[in-house]
Amino acid sequence: MMLGLNEKISLYGFNNLTKTLSFNIYDICYANTERDKKDYITYIDEQYNSERLTSILCEVTNIIGANILNISKQDYDPQGASVAILITEEGMPCHFIDPSCNKGDLSHLRDCVVAHLDKSHVTVHTYPESHPDNEVSTFRVDIDVSTCGEISPLTALDYLIGSFDSDIITIDYRVRGFTRDVYGHKYFIDHAMNSIQNYIESETLKKYDTIDVNVYNANMFHTKMMIKEIDLNNYLFNTDPYDLRPEDRRSIRNKLSKEMIEIYHGLNIYNHIEE
Repeated sequence: MMLGLNEKISLYGFNNLTKTLSFNIYDICYANTERDKKDYITYIDEQYNSERLTSILCEVTNIIGANILNISKQDYDPQGASVAILITEEGMPCHFIDPSCNKGDLSHLRDCVVAHLDKSHVTVHTYPESHPDNEVSTFRVDIDVSTCGEISPLTALDYLIGSFDSDIITIDYRVRGFTRDVYGHKYFIDHAMNSIQNYIESETLKKYDTIDVNVYNANMFHTKMMIKEIDLNNYLFNTDPYDLRPEDRRSIRNKLSKEMIEIYHGLNIYNHIEE
């Protein structure tokens, strides 16, 4: 038996199901010169530094109806950033919090937080990337939202997609463990689920080619998305596409398309090295 996402089961004790959303996005950019590559990486590092990522994850926590217990963030040298947030579901006075959280600084917390739901967390890691032999640079973001209890990370999916320039998106959702109702009946999932796409706005889906690979009897759901239209205004760094010859624009669009297709399928399909 499965219920709707907002319906509740009369449980015996606490909801022990763990729901994990893994969300990977790739932003693609055409950066022809070494200077363009460095400028692109610098731009990405500034645009998605740990402060901005913390703000995004705090909003995710708010959307799914959880509370913040602890925040850890870091910017890396030469590039990239990470943020990890320990989140909780129900309210509890702040004096119950481990005083070592955030080195004892609890000033950012709300009046109430949760202590017993310490298996829930939100994390993000960024990976800007370029290569001297390839004019196409990429920026990857890995986000994991793991909740234990009634709250679901699926409610934040649209916000996450809109928070980044997403050319390729890979989403995994899995429900693990089981919980029992008051009659002792086990539930291995507590809401109806047949596709991650059901939690993405239709206007967003129209922009992408999308496929599902699901293992229903294991409560594992996988969706991949690739942008349909390549508007060079969104992909050229330090270059106006109308300053280029038509044949150059076609060549650039072709290179961007090949890079996206390889990332989307996870395969080296095209031979980049001339024999």
